[in-house]
Amino acid sequence: GNKFEGPLKPFVGKARFAKSTVFKGERFPNILVTTKGTLVATYGNKRFRVRRSEDGGKTWGKEMVIAQPGFQGGGGIVDENTGDLFVFVEEKHPPAKLTIFRSSDDGKTWKSVPVNIAKDSRGNELSMHMNDAGITLRHGKHAGRIIRPARDYAGKNESARWPKHYTSAIYSDDHGKTWKPSEPFPEMGTGEACIAELSDGTLYYNSRVHWPEVKTPTRRREAWSTDGGHTWKDWKIIGVLPDGRQDRAYGCMGGLTRLPVDGRDILVFSNLDTSNKTRERITVWGSFDGGKSWPIKRLVDAGPSAYSSMNSGRPGTPSEGWIYLHYEAKGQSTLARFNLTWLLAGESTGNGKVPNWVKK
Repeated sequence: GNKFEGPLKPFVGKARFAKSTVFKGERFPNILVTTKGTLVATYGNKRFRVRRSEDGGKTWGKEMVIAQPGFQGGGGIVDENTGDLFVFVEEKHPPAKLTIFRSSDDGKTWKSVPVNIAKDSRGNELSMHMNDAGITLRHGKHAGRIIRPARDYAGKNESARWPKHYTSAIYSDDHGKTWKPSEPFPEMGTGEACIAELSDGTLYYNSRVHWPEVKTPTRRREAWSTDGGHTWKDWKIIGVLPDGRQDRAYGCMGGLTRLPVDGRDILVFSNLDTSNKTRERITVWGSFDGGKSWPIKRLVDAGPSAYSSMNSGRPGTPSEGWIYLHYEAKGQSTLARFNLTWLLAGESTGNGKVPNWVKK
């Protein structure tokens, strides 16, 4: 067991669902849950903005701007060893100058810290935008490591360079003082990813793809790591999980969280579930075998929606039992929170079955 993991019980029971507006204007969401159970929502492509909720997402404190200009680098991390939070802010759409901010007081104040990220094995300086939250590893020999997805833009986000784009990760074994890059994700034309650690220490990696020349470019990609996130192997196309609009091969950033349930591998993934020519219908999918199958999905918001970030409530805190989805809605960001029972009332995808132990 791990002190940050507990029983399934808080996530089930009577169905619960609520949502609220967090930020107005701008783009690019992330959501963190601190070791005390405080929600820290970040947002922005002109100003890097932060809001906190100490009551599990019912109410939000005032907005703080911690960088202006400030472009969301995504991949915010809670270091579960120390309780510190890290966020990544680029000056503009990357490649661009990066600043890393750390908070040692549960997200109330932030200070910039030195950026010390090694070049990867291809000699590239990785960009941070626009990935889901990072995690602290809890199991196996790399327990205590902090890791987040990253990417390489090959100098610019333009279609001519998409074949050279790839998704990746950075990790730290010294609480964010220095960062090492992982090996690249095995498929090119990828970017904007999420990572979850399973109960045996295996890492599950789920990525967007935006290069139309690849096979089945409107579906998500996955790979696995058994060495703490240094290499990614066994990549494949996830036929059941859509990657943004289905009328074009460009993908959409999605969110992913593993519920902190001891000995179980319940994952929840978010993306758009639409065939229309607009980004809309943010939806969540559930897996009960660590991403091998995704038997259930439920629509969260039928309206305009786009990028999303996910996280889970922590045992013994005000966030306990909640699943959190911070997503772009029309002209604003929305925080939806719900429990597993609410998701289980969704529709079958035909991809595997919900096991009986979930329903008990």
